[in-house]
Amino acid sequence: METLTPAQRRAFRAKAHHLHPVVSIGQHGLTPAVLREIDVNLKAHELIKIRVFDGERATRAGLMSEICTALGAAPVQHLGKLLIVWRAAPTADAPAPRPAKSAVKSAARKAPQVRRPRSPLPRAPARPPRARAPTGSPAGPKERRRDADAGRGAASAVRRGAPHGKSASSQKGASGARRRRKAR
Repeated sequence: METLTPAQRRAFRAKAHHLHPVVSIGQHGLTPAVLREIDVNLKAHELIKIRVFDGERATRAGLMSEICTALGAAPVQHLGKLLIVWRAAPTADAPAPRPAKSAVKSAARKAPQVRRPRSPLPRAPARPPRARAPTGSPAGPKERRRDADAGRGAASAVRRGAPHGKSASSQKGASGARRRRKAR
């Protein structure tokens, strides 16, 4: 079991503040499967929270010391039903360091560049710029949109033979049939 200085313990408590519990110890207690899960998470994260669903503080303190001695970890904090444990990551299992970005960029510059052949299809024509209201116009974007929508609605109603002031959608269905009969 490792020991931490008060400064290290304070720093680990601050880091663990935002962590969520990754392992829970339930009614069966500290089983070998639970110990294995704690070990796997310590290898992956170094600093973990463990939730214990036991109501007795003395039992939780005993579990904390048992976990730390079995796995060679250091107790950081026992906070209610949460145990915070830290163990340094093993250096032998560390993955190979990734190359720096500058090394990757220089390797990409040295590699021969392959150009893709141009497509035989013609390019699509560029879209014309959007029409805008004159800059001195008092109408804002909502007013311009309302004016444009009003013109479209009236035109569609006229094309479909709807009476003035009624939209084409109000002429559909059973109630629309009544309106059409009244309009005749």
